[in-house]
Amino acid sequence: MVYNERLAKYGITASTGTVGFSYDNALAENVNGSYKNELIHRRRWAGVAEVEIATFEWVTWWNDYRLHQSPSYRTPADVESEFGKNSAAQEKIENKAHAKEQNPRHFILPYLR
Repeated sequence: MVYNERLAKYGITASTGTVGFSYDNALAENVNGSYKNELIHRRRWAGVAEVEIATFEWVTWWNDYRLHQSPSYRTPADVESEFGKNSAAQEKIENKAHAKEQNPRHFILPYLR
C-alpha cells in the first residue's frame, strides 16, 4: 500500500509536499536550515565526496550527540532509548522473555516437541 493511500485509509491528511520537497514541513525546514548554516555555508568544499562525508558526520552528531531543546535538552538517542524502555512493546517483549524462562517447552515449535 502506498504511503498516502494508507494515510487516507485512516483519515489522515499528509503534511508533506511532493517527492523531494520538504519545504512545507516546519521540522524539515528547521533541520535543513541548521544543516546549511552549521555545515554547508561555513566553508568551501573540494568535492562531492567531502560534502558526503561531512554530511554523514553532521547527521550522526545531530541524531546522537546534539542536545535538543524540546526533549528537555537531551539527545534524540537518549529520548529514543528511554521511550523503548517505557513502551508497551518493550514491556510485551520482556513479558514474553520472562514467560519463556519460566516455561521453555511452551515456546518450542510444535513439530519439534
